[in-house]
Amino acid sequence: MNIPEELSYTDSHEWIDTRMDPVVTVGITDHAQSELSELVYVELPSVGIEVTRGDSIAVVESVKAASDIYAPVSGEIVEINTKLEENPAVLNKDPYGKGWLFKIRLSDPSDLDDLLDHKAYADEIG
Repeated sequence: MNIPEELSYTDSHEWIDTRMDPVVTVGITDHAQSELSELVYVELPSVGIEVTRGDSIAVVESVKAASDIYAPVSGEIVEINTKLEENPAVLNKDPYGKGWLFKIRLSDPSDLDDLLDHKAYADEIG
């Protein structure tokens, strides 16, 4: 299972790239896309909305199931990956690269304290 060391994770299988702080990039993990299998639809949040950590703000659907995507941090959605709306399969092929979902301008830096590092996430998924 691919779990990049430079990213942070949630127990609901989102990854967060904090290297561009205060704007963080969010996607779903390799584990999540693998469990969902072939992704066929993505519903992304609107740019400009304020989200609160834990809110369900997006949906990905596969041939097997639909899954909510949760805001891993609070802040404003500043960008979405519109290419996924046309080709959701990118999430299966490149979940940590071209398959990113959205970017959030962080409003509460303490939200980052609750994220998992790569080792803790690996333990979480067993």
